[in-house]
Amino acid sequence: MKSYLEILRPGNGLMAVIAVILMGIISKQIDLSLILAIIAVFIATGGGNVINDVFDHKIDSINRPYRPIPSGRISLKIGKIYSAILFLIAIIVGIILSILVNNILPVVIVFINCLLMYYYAKTLKSTVLVGNLLVAYLTGSCFVFGGSITGNIGLIFLSIFLGFFAFLMTLAREIIKDMEDKEGDEKEGVKTLPINYGLKISSILASIFIVVDCILSPSLYIFNVFNVYFLIPLSTSLILFFYSVFLILSWQKKENMKKASKLLKIGMFIAFISFVIGSF
Repeated sequence: MKSYLEILRPGNGLMAVIAVILMGIISKQIDLSLILAIIAVFIATGGGNVINDVFDHKIDSINRPYRPIPSGRISLKIGKIYSAILFLIAIIVGIILSILVNNILPVVIVFINCLLMYYYAKTLKSTVLVGNLLVAYLTGSCFVFGGSITGNIGLIFLSIFLGFFAFLMTLAREIIKDMEDKEGDEKEGVKTLPINYGLKISSILASIFIVVDCILSPSLYIFNVFNVYFLIPLSTSLILFFYSVFLILSWQKKENMKKASKLLKIGMFIAFISFVIGSF
């Protein structure tokens, strides 16, 4: 049972769930629809992680041999079945949610995202930058999904705005993860940005996305989207983000990429908390 929970990568699911919870807090809509939205996002994200591990089992045997599939704790066949069940449950929950809020958008987002996660794992992961863009979209769409259950046009536009910030930072992190996985990807013939254009160019591009996000993020206070308290935890995130930029630009080694990726993830988590604090 532990392996089946581990392969879901709950930490990734938590980031997606926080985006939905944030929109619920901002809209002051803490009800059954929010609970269903949280369940749908967490299960769909888990399904995406499982199918990704299924298609990545050879690469993971080099880069991450400790994961459930390459370590042999979960077979490929069971992994495929498990991901299909998770996607199906997420879509069913999405249907119930759409009926509850009288809005077709939630189930449309869930259905499309489940298809995209499968397509990404099967095909797009081995493409230069396209796969990274898709993963960034999936992260940003969690905010839009949370906004869609409110039925408020203004909040939906706000969710798109917040999703854009998540999109940029996730895109940078995906490029950094590709830099970290360069050795295993090369052996499997996967074509990623670092493999095609080198680590230096990849680090510069990732840094640009991070810096742009950092420069734009205070505008959420300037334009009265969030209150002044938003800036306190945000400052911690900005320190982590800029330090990540320093790491990937100064030395393009696997150890640095791994550390930078982790710092970005922590920084994004703190930034999401700052959104919640700033909304009170």
